[in-house]
Amino acid sequence: MISRNTKNILVVSFGFLLLFTAYGGLQSLQSSLNSEDGMGVISLSVLYAAIILSSMFLPPIMIKNLGCKWTIVLSMGCYVTYSFGNLKPGWASLLSTSAILGLGGAPLWSAKCTYLTITGNLEGQNSNKKSQDIINQYFGVFFFIFQSSAVWGNLMSSLIFGQDSNIAEIPEEDLQYCGAALCYDNFTTTGNTTRPVKSLVDTLVGSYIAVGLFAILFVAVLLDNIDRDLAKDFRQNKGNQSFCTTFLATFALLRDPKLLMLIPLTMYSGFEQSFMSGEYTKNYVTCALGIHYVGFVMICFGATNSVCSFAFGRLAAYTGRIALFCLAAATNLGCLLGLLYWRPHPDQLPVFFVISALWGMADAVWQTQTNVLYGILFSKNKEAAFANYRMWESLGFVIAFAYSTYICLSTKIYIVLAVLALTMVTYLYVEYNEYKHPTAQVSYDMHNPEKDDLKGMNEKYVITQSQL
Repeated sequence: MISRNTKNILVVSFGFLLLFTAYGGLQSLQSSLNSEDGMGVISLSVLYAAIILSSMFLPPIMIKNLGCKWTIVLSMGCYVTYSFGNLKPGWASLLSTSAILGLGGAPLWSAKCTYLTITGNLEGQNSNKKSQDIINQYFGVFFFIFQSSAVWGNLMSSLIFGQDSNIAEIPEEDLQYCGAALCYDNFTTTGNTTRPVKSLVDTLVGSYIAVGLFAILFVAVLLDNIDRDLAKDFRQNKGNQSFCTTFLATFALLRDPKLLMLIPLTMYSGFEQSFMSGEYTKNYVTCALGIHYVGFVMICFGATNSVCSFAFGRLAAYTGRIALFCLAAATNLGCLLGLLYWRPHPDQLPVFFVISALWGMADAVWQTQTNVLYGILFSKNKEAAFANYRMWESLGFVIAFAYSTYICLSTKIYIVLAVLALTMVTYLYVEYNEYKHPTAQVSYDMHNPEKDDLKGMNEKYVITQSQL
């Protein structure tokens, strides 16, 4: 028998697996499927711009009033609307549903991170183990399951698009436009822009919609509402008095120097993910192999990401975070330098998958360890901290997708390299400062919450957090 806390972690993880099987598959295809005038990547830029706006105020308000569970359920509904928008893609449908998804994006991820952090601290308290190690393991389990969504979502797209009878070998002269070697005037097109037939696109999007709706039902029925009493107490007793404080909680945390120094690391997460899902899939995979190969390459990315997320979540207890972050930085550096000079060709098929796998390994570190770092450093302000995480990561996405249709691919690679360098400098400073001045421990009495009165927080219990 598994514990209640473990069950809840699994429900959250599989709920996100289902939801992002649908959304992740669509995101990987946007730069190729809706390439006309850059409509796909522009819709993604609008999406993450909306996440930035929602990060500023929605997560603390929704989580404190609705609780983590119902915040997750409601936000999942916003994600499904984007799939509906892709049934008849156009500027109006894509941009409007992108905005709706964006409004739900920040509360969804903040509620998930808050839920995992609370559950990890409760489990650590119950089992008399280090909460930091439990949280690391929980985030590792979550990303192990969640990142496999790239496998299933992209497998669906590859199998469905593989039935297209219009697939043809890409002419040799079109391959000159692939990769970063050439810079051409029309940044929104590549050598191969053939769109699958409409019936296959509709079949794929309809399948994504069904999976997304099932994800909502799955979480709504099976996930325990662990902070129900907290949300009820906040609404009844302190909601009106604390509205301004709650509304501004995301910005108030920006006064913390640790958070300011983590902004480059958080933004880099958006840059590196957008590069893989936007630039690599379009300028390398679709251009040289065809859109039906995007799914298979991203499956490799997702599978590696999933396995490494689980492994790194446990390995961090032995190696520490710094070694893992340095490994991820070195891996991304090698891949980016290689992509600068590589001229992709169908005869080099294994190379497409090797780069995807290496990028997936690095992304596993950026995702798991950055989330854990926020949960540990800002344990007293979880909702605001994870809202900031989502806001700054989304800003990285917005910037990357916004300039995608205006500058050369080689320039984009140099930008990612510059952000990576700044990221490592500021991150290492944060670790040094944390080593010199460890985050103070707090204790928690779950059975007598009324006597706990944390400043600025309306917690029903105090999180147990060990020092680094």
